[in-house]
Amino acid sequence: MGTRNNRSLVWILVGFLGGILVSLGISAAAQKGEPLPLKALQQFANVYGAIKSSYVQPMPDKVLIDDAIKGLFADLDPHSMYLDDEAYKQMQDITRGGFGGLGIEIGTQDGMPKVIAPIEDTPAARAGILTGDIITQINGEPTKGMTLNDAVKKMRGQPGTAITLTIERAGSTKPLKFRIVREMIKTKSVRGKMLSDGIAYVRISQFQDRTTADLVSMLASFGKKSTPKGLVLDLRNDPGGLLDGAIGVVSAFIDPGKLVVSTKGRIPSSNEEFYARPLDRSHDQEIGTELPNWTRTVPMVVLVNVGSASASEIVAGALQDYKRAQIIGNRTFGKGSVQSVLQLTKDTGIKLTTARYYTPSGRSIQNTGVVPDRVVDDSAAGNLFHMEREVDLQHHLENQAAAQKSTGQEDDFIKGEIKMFQFGGADDWQLQQGVNALLGRPVLKSDAALVRQEKAKAAESEAAKAKTPQAPSAEKKTLDQETDQAEHYRVTPNGIIRVQ
Repeated sequence: MGTRNNRSLVWILVGFLGGILVSLGISAAAQKGEPLPLKALQQFANVYGAIKSSYVQPMPDKVLIDDAIKGLFADLDPHSMYLDDEAYKQMQDITRGGFGGLGIEIGTQDGMPKVIAPIEDTPAARAGILTGDIITQINGEPTKGMTLNDAVKKMRGQPGTAITLTIERAGSTKPLKFRIVREMIKTKSVRGKMLSDGIAYVRISQFQDRTTADLVSMLASFGKKSTPKGLVLDLRNDPGGLLDGAIGVVSAFIDPGKLVVSTKGRIPSSNEEFYARPLDRSHDQEIGTELPNWTRTVPMVVLVNVGSASASEIVAGALQDYKRAQIIGNRTFGKGSVQSVLQLTKDTGIKLTTARYYTPSGRSIQNTGVVPDRVVDDSAAGNLFHMEREVDLQHHLENQAAAQKSTGQEDDFIKGEIKMFQFGGADDWQLQQGVNALLGRPVLKSDAALVRQEKAKAAESEAAKAKTPQAPSAEKKTLDQETDQAEHYRVTPNGIIRVQ
């Protein structure tokens, strides 16, 4: 690649990067102190040219550019990423509430997909997939080293087609296999019902475009016969979603005009304050029902766990700061950062962390999460959802407040086969304790007898495992370092030169 062509590519890259900076709202004056690194961009152009002209097989420009852009995000926080055409469409589908596949929110751990939360009433949830499950194989193909986008592509498919997932689950001594039939996923973010003793129950599984309107409709339906004596808002395993949905949900329970959340970042547009708003058609055209007056005064409990993240934590943190609700359950995930999606082309974009958010009292929950007013285990026998929190993720943003990594040692986790319960069902231990709190009854962390029983089972299982003879380890082999026949080259502005 000639010097002239290299220079042309550099200016194309400068224009591309400059366009992103303008999109972020950074003025030209603000950039004067941080000029673009033209020398480094020239080096990038040289490497690009070397790969383009000399790699063993032709590489498409789109592949090289996409991979280079992804590389820019490698050392940023885990929530910043490049959205190629498939990832961008997936993000749009999720926020709109409809997409095809299994119904799993996934992240990564140790180079493999990890279940953040199965979406309720989807094939994955009905099959028994749990928060914290590690997906080790997809249709028999190992997932170690597989990118998150590739894993998502493999799990998506035509409704009616089947897929087999191999799962590694904490407490299980052997891999678990699940055959799941894909469906067209259309998530309903708000569900609810009246419980006994006049307690209303509302569960939000994600924050979407219609979450606020659907919540108002649900709350209005509760008060048609009589005003509820209390309300349980369930945010467990809710991974978040749209900020506007979180603000709308808080607005249903506190007076208009109160601060819900603030954001602080490097650029002026990232420094904002968001306030509770009146919930009526003049402020939200989606709302078709009047919000009942009782919603801002009824005694209230919010249920959270390790799977409650982002927008869920905004809601829980605000209601906790105003002492509007008791927070019950386990410490939340600790994602206290704001991501802005910037469209690059019609079908691609970047998701970039641009700010931290703060609760009304000014506390950041980045890494620390929302600490419940009353800690209650996932089940009567102990905790089920054993997964890493934000503070455990590589390259996470720091918080000035102390945030300890999750060791799992502070909680009683069920070690044997896990019997999953239905959120809002008769065997929902945390919900039972939430209702107890509203009715003035004792609130228990767990059932001590069941915890002892589970620990005894785990000890018996470990003892049996210790008596089982172990297979000899595979023979280790090392490569002969003297057989390295790679040729070495040096990249220069005029091309690549072989080094003797």
